[in-house]
Amino acid sequence: MEKSIGFYTRLLGLKLLNRHEISQNNAEVAFLQDPEGKGAKLELTLYRNQKKFDQAEYEDRIFDHLAFEVKDMQKTVSAMRKEGVEITDEPFRLGPHGSLIAFVEDPDGTLIELIERK
Repeated sequence: MEKSIGFYTRLLGLKLLNRHEISQNNAEVAFLQDPEGKGAKLELTLYRNQKKFDQAEYEDRIFDHLAFEVKDMQKTVSAMRKEGVEITDEPFRLGPHGSLIAFVEDPDGTLIELIERK
């Protein structure tokens, strides 16, 4: 949980709103949101009885990815690279005037799309 909260707060700029235990499931949840409180909330759940999480190979995934808009792709990817984040697709532009896109993996292997809009 700590690695995931750190990833989303330090590298994507989300703010930790709260976290608490769910004793019935032996779990902990954490809620994060953009600092201005305007975007959707992200819920992270840690099930303490779950010993292993197997992320399917990319081609076999049914759920593909989450996307986050970033203000400065170069700065964001550079910071992630310094922290050892897996950069699966280096920044590229969708067409000559399109958004700048990159893909990374969070600490649990979830594919994250980064988007810098023009």
